[in-house]
Amino acid sequence: MPADQQQETGATPLEIFTPALDYMIDAAQRSILFADVMRQRSAQYRDHLAEKVPNVLNYKAELVMDGHAMPRPVNYLLVRIIPPEDVEVDEERRPFVVVDPRAGHGPGIGGFKADSEIGVAMKAGHPCYFIGFTPDPVPGQTIEDVARAEAGFLERVIELHPKAEGKPCVIGNCQAGWAVMMLAAIKPELFGPIIIAGAPLSYWAGVRGRNPMRYSGGLLGGTWLTALTSDLGGGKFDGGWLVQNFENQNPANTLWSKQYNVYSKVDTEGPRYLEFERWWGGHVDLNEEEMQFIVDELFVGNKLASGRIETSDGTTVDLRNIRSPIVVLCSKGDNITPPQQALDWILDLYESVDEIRSYGQTIVYTVHETVGHLGIFVSGGVAKKEHNEFTSNIDLIDVLPPGLYEATFVRKTADSAHADLALGDWIMRCEQRTLDDIRAMGCNSPEDERRFATAARVSEINLALYKAFVQPFVKATVTPPVSEGLRQWQPTRISYEAFTTANPYMSAVASAADGVRQNRRPVAADNPFMIAQETVSEEIVKMLDAWREMQERISESAFLAIYGSPVLQAAVGIDPSETRPQHPGRSLLHRELVKARIAELKSHINKGGLQECTIRGLLYAGMARGVVDERGVGALRRMRLTEEGAQMTLPQFKAMAREQFFLLLLDPEATLAAIPKLLPADVAERRKGLAAIRNVLSASGEISDQVADRLRHVMTLFEITDPEHRTYGRAKAS
Repeated sequence: MPADQQQETGATPLEIFTPALDYMIDAAQRSILFADVMRQRSAQYRDHLAEKVPNVLNYKAELVMDGHAMPRPVNYLLVRIIPPEDVEVDEERRPFVVVDPRAGHGPGIGGFKADSEIGVAMKAGHPCYFIGFTPDPVPGQTIEDVARAEAGFLERVIELHPKAEGKPCVIGNCQAGWAVMMLAAIKPELFGPIIIAGAPLSYWAGVRGRNPMRYSGGLLGGTWLTALTSDLGGGKFDGGWLVQNFENQNPANTLWSKQYNVYSKVDTEGPRYLEFERWWGGHVDLNEEEMQFIVDELFVGNKLASGRIETSDGTTVDLRNIRSPIVVLCSKGDNITPPQQALDWILDLYESVDEIRSYGQTIVYTVHETVGHLGIFVSGGVAKKEHNEFTSNIDLIDVLPPGLYEATFVRKTADSAHADLALGDWIMRCEQRTLDDIRAMGCNSPEDERRFATAARVSEINLALYKAFVQPFVKATVTPPVSEGLRQWQPTRISYEAFTTANPYMSAVASAADGVRQNRRPVAADNPFMIAQETVSEEIVKMLDAWREMQERISESAFLAIYGSPVLQAAVGIDPSETRPQHPGRSLLHRELVKARIAELKSHINKGGLQECTIRGLLYAGMARGVVDERGVGALRRMRLTEEGAQMTLPQFKAMAREQFFLLLLDPEATLAAIPKLLPADVAERRKGLAAIRNVLSASGEISDQVADRLRHVMTLFEITDPEHRTYGRAKAS
């Protein structure tokens, strides 16, 4: 700096270099502390893997069943979560069973903190169970073996809660979501409501330019590479490769942001980082039979949504067999399971909402705007909002009439009508939707469906060629010592092993870090060199994001060009002129059963009493809204209308409500016309029923417009003419 400028600022030569010196000291200290965090991460990694049943559950648990002792042994366990001292659960409430994903990581993520799926379920008073697993699969175990073991677990939970109002609510995260759905299709009688979070079910689905991961199988030539990886692992697929696949989806985070966030905030970020890495680095393996099934039947073959998976006894896994309400939680910010892969199975299975109803199915979905894949079942914010609302309103979901709904959440305020009827900080509303609402999110064209079908056929051919000409040589060459050496050199594992005590520098890092903490000199946030550091970091992230976007564009273009070739399609047996996507066959037996059920239902139009008429009138008036609000169900739960004082159970109410709903769909005029002759002669009893209808309808706000018109019609049917029952219009209900 020139002398005249120094004189103007009053800065001495030493002071000019002070910001640089402060930054250098801080950077050196942060580097040592960062290295120490990496050392702790590696030590934690080894300690975690040394545990007999490594997991990240934040709760004590007691073993209920061990899958190793089953006729077809598996490495799965059923445990009961022991509630903390400040939490009380009601043994007669519906139990919750959380099933964690086995997709390269160890178990426990569904309950690794208080604001988690298990945490919110226990706070709501539900007994909780957890299905986890040990790191090593039982030799020869298959996905079907795991499913049958989980069926045994659910049977045991049901036995332990004979007085519970309803079957267990089962939560399946990610990979566990499709596994739970498959089991529910085979054993529907074991399930209450099913909540699947971030679970892919329609693997080809997506939107061009936004969902590149679905092209991976085709660009790699199919699933032969999975078979090779399992052969190199001596019959096991190393879960580290699955974790690596997750990491590859976001190179900016993997190669820079995750580590830089710790480095730049090393004084505070260490514990949170280590907490997550304890789960992220807890790698578990799958048998080659399990992994090959997953990639052949699901990821590349997309056979689940099209009803082309069969069990060993020939049973077809048809998701239309599920009888429990299905809740789908997905997010636009999820690049692993985008909303299309979470929801388009509905388009694959059904041609209309009426067809969904014909199977007696209730499907509820909600789409988060921003949260990423892991956040769907890890984020405390999602747990406090979506998971908490689903858990608190599980009875609402269970009694919803069959159909398709979107769950929306409105912040509860002091001005919210009947706020005391809404549990938690949000008001949950289930709004009727059509298949067009799902199509509007984006779906494949027939041309894209042909491309993926071609990729699946190419995969089958390449796998057959690998098994015939390459696999025998690989299996003969890869001895146990070779497979173990390859396992140790897996890139994801190396990133953990590099900072263990086997590294001679790590002991010096630990002592140096202790000295740094005693003499820590963090730099000021407005230090120009710190500002420059942040700017450089942002540019690195932008560069890596640009690299990822370029790769994704090239990958998509290559996939579309290669598998869109009419010559290749014809060569592998795909008709290039085919315009109809794959759908499961329509069952003649189902149609006949529907006809029989319709005839049976119509015979019930003139049967019933006050309860049936009240529910009939409530549904008729409420259907005009197209929305079911948790406050209305809360009012209904408090009241549980009875004729003789014997309270209806939830299953009884559900069966009655569904029957009345279908009657109104089939023949609304005759169903309503039957009300006057089914009601008791006692006017007081009729008023009691009408008051119940009015209280439920008014719980969520005004009774107006078409709802008010329908309510007046119901009043006429109930033959109530008192003025107090006739003032609705647009006035707020009392």
